[in-house]
Amino acid sequence: MRAQAAPYDGPVPNVTRADAAQAVRNPLAFIAERWTPSPRTVQRAALAALVMAVLIVVTGGAVRLTGSGLGCPTWPKCTDDSLTATGAMGVHGVIEFGNRMLTYVLCAAVGWAIIAARSQKPYRRSLTRLGWTQFWVVMSNAVLGGVVVLVGLNPYTVAAHFLLSTALIAVATAMWQRTREGDDAPRPLVGKPVRQMTWILVAATVLLIAVGTVVTGAGPHAGDSSEVKRIPLDWENVTKLHAVLAWIVVTLAFALWFVLKAVDAPTGPLHRTRDLFLVLLAQGTIGYVQYFTDLPEVLVGFHMFGSCLVWIATLRVLLALRERPEVVAELPGQSTQSALSRT
Repeated sequence: MRAQAAPYDGPVPNVTRADAAQAVRNPLAFIAERWTPSPRTVQRAALAALVMAVLIVVTGGAVRLTGSGLGCPTWPKCTDDSLTATGAMGVHGVIEFGNRMLTYVLCAAVGWAIIAARSQKPYRRSLTRLGWTQFWVVMSNAVLGGVVVLVGLNPYTVAAHFLLSTALIAVATAMWQRTREGDDAPRPLVGKPVRQMTWILVAATVLLIAVGTVVTGAGPHAGDSSEVKRIPLDWENVTKLHAVLAWIVVTLAFALWFVLKAVDAPTGPLHRTRDLFLVLLAQGTIGYVQYFTDLPEVLVGFHMFGSCLVWIATLRVLLALRERPEVVAELPGQSTQSALSRT
């Protein structure tokens, strides 16, 4: 068992020329040798990455709902002659370019999560891998976002763009949860039938989100004021299918909560399932109101934010069904100190 070094969040020591050369060769190892973040710092870094993953979805929705999807008509530059938005492009150019710039903030948040995970003592490879997975998903989605612009907001690429953002949120949620756990093998807190039921709930939620992207692709908010191709499906019928799936997810969540109560499950899974049920009710209310009020942009934006919360809440239910106790390792001399303090 490795001893856990005391957290150190103080100033970084002076860097020599040899240190600088080492930093260039392996910057993460260089930082890890000189900085040991506290567990709370690592948790905050993971949470920051998750918050930014949700924010990039919400601002991406704002781009579409304001008709600014082609505010920057090309990629990676904003125009053929300018890297940034110009005054002639108006507010649409500012909104689209601002969303692109937020990708760099997201990269910074993910980078902080990677550095914090890599510097934690003892080193936890699982956390670092989750951080790097987020990084590559962000890079892939940035390229896909460029493709979305280059193909004129094709609804199928827009749907893929959103689904890849949903995958990013899943990885970020898993990392945030893992920062509050140990590295022991997971121990289930409920029986196999309950776990299987939860996986059905997760699958139904994925299907709900996927059909939601089809509703968007077939609906009136095309993302730009010009003529944009839509998915050739009856929007009313797809919306009704989306509503049916939402009721299935709500029913599964309530049934899971009832089963957890019946088997006297620990409070963790119970509370997470209750939270999911409440989020689903709020999201369903917004969905019905926006449907009967002809899809006002503000409510559609709240509905997109709600879909992120539903996905996070569903994953938290799944992750709450097991525990990974944290192994607390004593530093040399601590056992003697502890024994003296007990006498």
